[in-house]
Amino acid sequence: MSSAAEILVIIVSVVLCIFLIVSIILGVYLIRLSAEIRKIAKSAEQTVSSIGSAVSGVAKLTSPVFVAEMINRMMKKYSKKSNKGE
Repeated sequence: MSSAAEILVIIVSVVLCIFLIVSIILGVYLIRLSAEIRKIAKSAEQTVSSIGSAVSGVAKLTSPVFVAEMINRMMKKYSKKSNKGE
């Protein structure tokens, strides 16, 4: 082998080694990042679930109150109309 070929083999080997090291480092960072994203997704899911249950509870509470208010208004209107007719 000529000296030029040996130099090219050494250069290619060094470049490949650098790329291998960089890819290993990036792989580790991607694993850490995916674990962090998983934690954030779990936290967001729990938050949405708790907000959903709170909204459901409020809806159950306000629904009867709203119906009672509507009935009360209608009864007042009816009683006013019947009092005017007398």
